[in-house]
Parts: sequence; C-alpha cells; structure tokens
Amino acid sequence: MYLLVAYDVATSSQDGARRLRRVAKVCLDYGQRVQNSVFECKLEPAHYVEFKQRILEIINPELDSIRFYNLSNNWQKRVEHHGKNDDYNIEGTLLVE
Repeated sequence: MYLLVAYDVATSSQDGARRLRRVAKVCLDYGQRVQNSVFECKLEPAHYVEFKQRILEIINPELDSIRFYNLSNNWQKRVEHHGKNDDYNIEGTLLVE
C-alpha cells in the first residue's frame, strides 16, 4: 500500500518538541520525508498496522493531529509533483546507513 502521512504536533512545550522528533523518527523508519511534516511510505498491510500503532502511542490526541492517506495500488495516477525533486523514487532501492 502507498501511504501519505501528514502530522501537526504542538511544540509549545518541551514535551511537544520531543513528541515531534519521535514522530518524525518513526516516520523515517517506514518511509521518506517529502515535506517537513509529510512522509510517503510504501508498506505491507501488517507494517501499516505496526506503524500506525507506534505513532498513536506517541502523539497527544488533545494537542496533536496526524492523517494517514491510503493512496492504494494505483497511486502513480494520484500523485503529481512540481518543483524541486531530490530524486526520490519510492519504487527504487532504499539504502539505509
């Protein structure tokens, strides 16, 4: 499944800044950052369940917001990009250092 994840974490406190860093780190474990608080992920359904659970354990639902957009298998026709591109290809090989 192809997933777009967008989040807004309240950072007015130290705890909020910590939650923001933790959410970003988890998102990086599953996908690629395409904007400051937006990630693209290509996951198997079981990994999606795991990913979502990890994120929901971090955020404060009274202060923070996260959206998961499932673009399904026909995502190539649903994603249009204009402007600077850092040559990221979600279908390509991902090298982890």
